[in-house]
Amino acid sequence: MLLSILLGIIGTPEIIVIIALVLLLFGGRKIPELMKGLGKGMKEFKKATSEDDDDDDDNKSKKDKLKN
Repeated sequence: MLLSILLGIIGTPEIIVIIALVLLLFGGRKIPELMKGLGKGMKEFKKATSEDDDDDDDNKSKKDKLKN
């Protein structure tokens, strides 16, 4: 229900205004740099979470070996 309320509030005109404000604040040259940084951050986050999951799996297998 909350999702439908939020989707109803933000429409096409609001998105256009947000994009225009971002262009005015950062300029056309800075936006690709910002997106590149955002992409790198997302990649590092995914890498860190997958490494954390791998570490958990390794710890579980070591515990299973110690039990046997």
